[in-house]
Amino acid sequence: MVFSSQIFLFYFLPTFLVGYFVLYKLHAKHSLLNFFITVFSYIFYGWLEPWLVFLMFGCTLVVYVAGRFISAPGASKLQRNLALGVAVAINLGALAYFKYYMFGMGIINDVATRLGCEPFSVMTVLLPVGISFYSFQSMSYAIDVWRGTAPPVKNFATFACYVALFPQLVAGPIVRYNTVAEELATRTHTLENFVRGISFFCFGFAEKIFLANQVGIIADRVFAADAPGVLNSWWGSLAYMFQIYFDFSAYSNMAIGLGLMLGFHFPRNFDGPYRSKSITEFWKRWHISLTSWFRDYLYIPMGGNRVGTARLYFNLFLVMFVSGVWHGANWTFVCWGLYHAFFMIVERANNKQALYYKLPKIVQLAATQIIVLFGWVLFRADTIGEAWRMWKCLLGLNAVSAADAILSAEIFTPSSQFFMALAFMLSFWKFRSYDWCDKVSPQRVAVALLIFVVAVLALFTQSYNPFLYFQF
Repeated sequence: MVFSSQIFLFYFLPTFLVGYFVLYKLHAKHSLLNFFITVFSYIFYGWLEPWLVFLMFGCTLVVYVAGRFISAPGASKLQRNLALGVAVAINLGALAYFKYYMFGMGIINDVATRLGCEPFSVMTVLLPVGISFYSFQSMSYAIDVWRGTAPPVKNFATFACYVALFPQLVAGPIVRYNTVAEELATRTHTLENFVRGISFFCFGFAEKIFLANQVGIIADRVFAADAPGVLNSWWGSLAYMFQIYFDFSAYSNMAIGLGLMLGFHFPRNFDGPYRSKSITEFWKRWHISLTSWFRDYLYIPMGGNRVGTARLYFNLFLVMFVSGVWHGANWTFVCWGLYHAFFMIVERANNKQALYYKLPKIVQLAATQIIVLFGWVLFRADTIGEAWRMWKCLLGLNAVSAADAILSAEIFTPSSQFFMALAFMLSFWKFRSYDWCDKVSPQRVAVALLIFVVAVLALFTQSYNPFLYFQF
């Protein structure tokens, strides 16, 4: 189930909110409210594939038990380390099997074929949506309890609620336990927070329907073409650049909004990444919860920047490599991570500044976003070959097919130009939906509700409503 579906908007969410606040008005304890959230979160997660809830439940139980062993009075160093190792191994093992088994077996079979051996039979493994998010979230809890930076959870029901929280379960942001520990135990429900939550959800929903979906149609048509010309390839690549941002940002804003309705404060996940003037700055603004996760649980434990130059570069390389692998089981994601690692290392050698930092700011911004755009082409392509073909199209090095004129007529319609212009403006303009929604006023709420109503009406007319998080 996804936030931009009719089943969620008209059935699941109203039923959940009515039931939740009826319990709240009856002065139900927070333990009962958390249990109610957990039950609905499992329904939300298992709507299309019910068996997946058992996988999430199993991973949750393992980490909870490990946390109890880690935090047990008088626990030895060996016991604590062993419990942490089991928690991390189980989560990484589940992630590796379900997400990378088929990719790994494909590599093995390619090698076997080149050596003249018979390839192994490969079974089809379904990728559980959101497994990367809840695995990382669970591991962060075990690590923080082991470090002593997070309080151990008192009961399994509370921890199950934390892991399964449906607002951020399948699309982030990655919420650490110490961020919401107090709110799981006792949280305040206010009209102001609920109204703020409505504003966040309405704007996020509008981002998804009016921006991500509309420009996504352009991107799909261009990337499916055999040989788009220079103009078409740039138009389609820009469309995907906007699609992935507004899709990710939309779901984060909707998650933040739903959390506020329930009394939770989730961290901000995007901060105008396309206004960055270097790749280093871009990664401080893009998917902030994921970037900070890699920083705190991988980069810093490896020594961070408190090591020699060669080791520092290796740390950056490894973090970006793992980031690429985390995003998907495909060579394109691996290369995308290494692509960004290259620029991160170059900028680190230049004191965290891009090589063009002495140029006017508008040139810095444009150069950075062109680098990001070429990276998104690699991220979007199904194969390295397809990415290379699109890169050549962007540079005008590919022969143009006769169908290119037809493609131009399809993607340069007045409506597509309008939505692309709107996406461009909201990407680079200093207007921030997060800051706008964070302040409550009757006028702002009215605007948010009006935009939401129009977006819902638009949803009924759309047949294109992809869910980009399927690969995560």
